[in-house]
Amino acid sequence: MAVTVETGTTLSFDQFWRWLRQHANCIVRAGTVDTFLYDQDAFHWQLDEDEDRNPVVQLVWAKQLVAELVLDVRDVLYVEATPEESGEEGQFSFELVGGSKEEPFAVYHFVLTHAFQEEGGHGGGLKH
Repeated sequence: MAVTVETGTTLSFDQFWRWLRQHANCIVRAGTVDTFLYDQDAFHWQLDEDEDRNPVVQLVWAKQLVAELVLDVRDVLYVEATPEESGEEGQFSFELVGGSKEEPFAVYHFVLTHAFQEEGGHGGGLKH
């Protein structure tokens, strides 16, 4: 059974992270409030976990590390999925929301080429 999450709804971080690891080639942008990492044709994304099981997002050119985000997700309350507001049709924003329930804020963000769908992965390693 296919599960498609409606835009503007929330996901747990674990559910999002498992799905994102299967869709690394679909990432257009990732970052924090202060940092933005942008995809380029020569780059690829590597998603893994460090020895403390912290999610790690790396932007790599050939075999050289260009940038790395180590996510501290202990305070992430949920992930919110919405269509990207930049005007780019077909792009979807995923905000990892932290803080308190009274005053939540986006701690990390990912923009992908498609919405969250809990069915299968992509064939091959080609970028979208």
